[in-house]
Amino acid sequence: MDRRSFIKNAGLGGLGAAAATALAAPAIAQTNPKVTWRLTSSFPKSLDTIYGGGEVLSKYVSEATDGNFQIQVFAAGEIVPGLQAADAAAAGTVEACHTVAYYYWGKDPTWALGAAVPFSLNARGFNAWHYHGGGIDIFNEFLGEQGLVGFPNGNTGVQMGGWYRKEIKTVDDLKGLKMRVGGFAGKVLEKLGAVPQQIAGGDIYPALEKGTIDAAEWVGPYDDEKLGFYKVAPYYYYPGWWEGGPTVHAMFNKAAFEGLPKAYQSLLRTACQAADANMLQKYDYLNPAAIKRLVAAGAQLRPFSADVLSACFDASNEIYAEMEATNPAFKKIWESIKAFRGEYYLNAQIAEYNYDTFMMIQQRNGKI
Repeated sequence: MDRRSFIKNAGLGGLGAAAATALAAPAIAQTNPKVTWRLTSSFPKSLDTIYGGGEVLSKYVSEATDGNFQIQVFAAGEIVPGLQAADAAAAGTVEACHTVAYYYWGKDPTWALGAAVPFSLNARGFNAWHYHGGGIDIFNEFLGEQGLVGFPNGNTGVQMGGWYRKEIKTVDDLKGLKMRVGGFAGKVLEKLGAVPQQIAGGDIYPALEKGTIDAAEWVGPYDDEKLGFYKVAPYYYYPGWWEGGPTVHAMFNKAAFEGLPKAYQSLLRTACQAADANMLQKYDYLNPAAIKRLVAAGAQLRPFSADVLSACFDASNEIYAEMEATNPAFKKIWESIKAFRGEYYLNAQIAEYNYDTFMMIQQRNGKI
C-alpha cells in the first residue's frame, strides 16, 4: 500500500472519524454543567447604570458558558427589599446579590470598608487596593464569616454631596439637618449634629417632597436626574466626601459559590471585574451631559466650604480611632486601606493631578 493511501484510509477512516466526532461539539460545552442562579439587586430597574451592573454580570457569564450558567436578576423589592439583599444571599434565599456593602454597616462598621468610607480612596485608588493591594482577599475574610463571597462589580466614581432644601454654608447649618445618607457617613454627620436617615433609593423623592427629610444624597448627576431630586431640593453640593470611589459588590452565598466548578468560580471573578470597569466607564460617559441638563433645569451647584470639609474630615478620624480601638476586623482592613491611601495620594499629586488641572483650566478658558 502506498503511503498516501495508508494515511487516507487509516488516518481519516480510523482515528480521523473519532477526532471528527470529538470536534463536533465544542469542548467547553461538554464541561459546562447547567446552573441557574437568582440574584437580587439593591436597586430599582429605573437606575439602569447601577442596577445594570447585575445584568452585565449575568450577560457575561451566560455568553461565556454558551448559556449553561444563567443568573436571573431581580430588582429591589421583587424578592426582598433592596437593603436586605446581602441577608438574602447569606441565608441562601438567593444565590447572589448586587449591593453596596455599607448598607449593612449597622450590623458591623467593617461592612462599610469594602465599599466606601469618608475620606478614603477615589475609584482608581480603591480598585488598585482591591485588585493589587490584597483588598479583595482581606474583605472576603470578613464576608466569609457572614456566609458570603464577594467581588467588586461596579463603581460610580466620586459622588456628589447631595441635594438640600437650604444652603449649607457653615458647620452649624448641619445641626438638626435630617438627611438621607447611606452607610458610615451618617455617623460622621451625626457627630456634627445632623440626623441621618437610611432610606432606599425609590423612597427618597417622596420623603424630600413631604419634608420628612431636609436633604438626600444618592449617586451623581445621571442617576440623580432620573430620581428628580432637583424638583424638591435645588441646592446640589459637591464633593461627596463620604464616597470617593464606592465599590458595588456582587456577593455570592459562600456554600453555593464553593459548590461551583473551579472554572465557573474563575469566570465569576473575571466577569465581575469586567462589569466593575464597565459601570465606572458608563458613569464617566453619561454624567457630563446629565450635569448640564440638571443646571439647565434649575439645580444650583454649590461646593462644600473648606470649613465644612475639614470638620467632617476631623470627625471621621475621631470615629476611625474609636472603631480601631474596639473592632479588630475593622482595624485590620482600615489599616490596610490607610497604608495604601498615603502612598496613592503622594503619587497622584505629581502627574495625574497636574495634567488634569491644566486641562481643566484650558476648558474654562474655552480652548477645549
